Amino acid sequence: MNRQKIVVEAARIMADEGVRDYQSAKRKAAHRLSLPETKNWPGNAEIEAAMKQHLELFHQDWPQTLRALRESALEAMTLLQEFAPQLVGEVLSGAATRFSEVQLHLAASSPEDVGLFLSGHGIPFDLEDRRLRYNDDRVASVPVFRFVAGDTPFALYVLSREAVRELPLSPVDGRPMHRATRRELAALIAPDAP
Repeated sequence: MNRQKIVVEAARIMADEGVRDYQSAKRKAAHRLSLPETKNWPGNAEIEAAMKQHLELFHQDWPQTLRALRESALEAMTLLQEFAPQLVGEVLSGAATRFSEVQLHLAASSPEDVGLFLSGHGIPFDLEDRRLRYNDDRVASVPVFRFVAGDTPFALYVLSREAVRELPLSPVDGRPMHRATRRELAALIAPDAP
């Protein structure tokens, strides 16, 4: 019973307050519910599913928010087409909130190519490194270009042309990430798509 309470509260915290880290949301939920922190936390996938339900029930503008984020992603993917962009993360899964960022995996010979491209298009960015985990217990540090276009935050993960063929593990369920190409995303946001 306590586990389910943590799932529901963590999902609410992520959807309504913009907490993006599952562990932080679980800790906050346990604290607010005056429950002890245990090692038997609910899984991230349980919280993501509950968050989608919460968004459907309590956020009437959620379908429009998700569609707007996906349209922004498609526009960016069109601009960045020379880097074979693929959409990943919550905008693809449908667990996106008004706090979500569009996450794209790009294939480039070097990160400098992406930096020069963004600079050439007058897009100011911040650069950081993030870690991606892979099936063979390998962890790779990759450069991430962050910027905001309109009101939409973007995170561009730059992978080598060889590395982009391998799927990193999802922080939600620990399985290989789902990715969508520009064509797949366009089909997803088509008016008759489910």
